[in-house]
Amino acid sequence: MENALGLSFLGAGFGAGLIVFGAALGIGRLATGALEGMARQPELSGDLRTAMIIAAALIEGFTFFALVVTFMLATKTPMQPLAPAQQPAAQQQAAPPAAQ
Repeated sequence: MENALGLSFLGAGFGAGLIVFGAALGIGRLATGALEGMARQPELSGDLRTAMIIAAALIEGFTFFALVVTFMLATKTPMQPLAPAQQPAAQQQAAPPAAQ
């Protein structure tokens, strides 16, 4: 039980790292493209800046949502396996017959 909880914390840390890395990469590429566009056409810099800020906010919103889901899954208590008497009837009937 404690091993499963430790593995869930490890998975949450790994997932959070991937999420943050992906978001940073996406926002970096977004800023690169916007700055190149502003350098090529300075008269459109206001429109590009606005679009860049909106896209960066959407990326950050998704990142925060993914982090919340990751940590919620990490702190979820692992389910205990059901005892044979508590298993649904369909699973009990599916058991192979005893060898004779």
